[in-house]
Amino acid sequence: MEQQIRFCSSNDGVRIACGTTGDGPPLVKAANWLSHVQFDLDSPVWRHWIEELSRFHRYVRYDERGCGLSDWKVPDFSFDAWVRDLEAVVDSLGLERFVLLGVSQGGPVGIAYAVRHPERVSHLVLYGTYCVGWANRDSPRTEEHGAQMKLTQIGWGRDNPAYRQIFTSQFIPGATPEQMRWFNELQRMSTSPDNAVRFQVEFGRIDVRDLLSRVKVPTIVLHAQDDQVVPFEEGRRVASEIPGAQFVALEGENHILLADEPAWSKFLYEVRRFIGVKDELLIDRPSAHSLGATSCSRTSRRGQNSSTRCAGSSA
Repeated sequence: MEQQIRFCSSNDGVRIACGTTGDGPPLVKAANWLSHVQFDLDSPVWRHWIEELSRFHRYVRYDERGCGLSDWKVPDFSFDAWVRDLEAVVDSLGLERFVLLGVSQGGPVGIAYAVRHPERVSHLVLYGTYCVGWANRDSPRTEEHGAQMKLTQIGWGRDNPAYRQIFTSQFIPGATPEQMRWFNELQRMSTSPDNAVRFQVEFGRIDVRDLLSRVKVPTIVLHAQDDQVVPFEEGRRVASEIPGAQFVALEGENHILLADEPAWSKFLYEVRRFIGVKDELLIDRPSAHSLGATSCSRTSRRGQNSSTRCAGSSA
């Protein structure tokens, strides 16, 4: 697969690496942690994402500041800087209107961008995401996050992957040994131990709850029911607070969907249908029987109707 890598500068001068593949209407992925636009291209964890999302679109992805081929030594690691980096990427490519995909912490970035620039986002696609970071949730896992940051400081950059395996087992618990080895190495290659800690601290501070009701673009939220990184309830919460958002529950526990799991084909079908790919091109349409797909509707706390397609659950 051919990829073009280019660099742009954010408003504070930080250089951001951007990779583009495929042809067609633009689909932009807001950056999420642990990426490397060159290394990901041949990875057993991310390659199917790149291939499939480039099939009908010009797929744009980039390394966030402090990560991958973007500048690592940066003073500003704030959430607002992440949003400005997304603005810089799409402006540098001259994209006037596009589908915006947010995965994990890329979701809050996408939400903030869509609120600031609704005229430029045709559809907002959110997967495995949340509106409030771990430090602000009422969750027993808060102490666990603190312990993980200490382990990150100690073992992130070591040749021995034992420390990084903790993260790998959470992100892709259903992975093969090859996929786990690759993800262990991605962590070491993608950022420094100091930056890894800074990322985790900033993730905990994220809070876009006040922005959800202000999202005015068509939105779909998808989430794996047993996600080991971001609790399923966080995805439901996002969908219930965005007016008119669709919600799709996926079977599985992987935070990053792998190519051979049924949830991946379900994800592709639902996203492609939502963003307007022609029906005759949806050749991988999953069966309702194999994925336990049902249809239901509910009303959000704000009184907005939210369409919910639930795989394997009444959700």
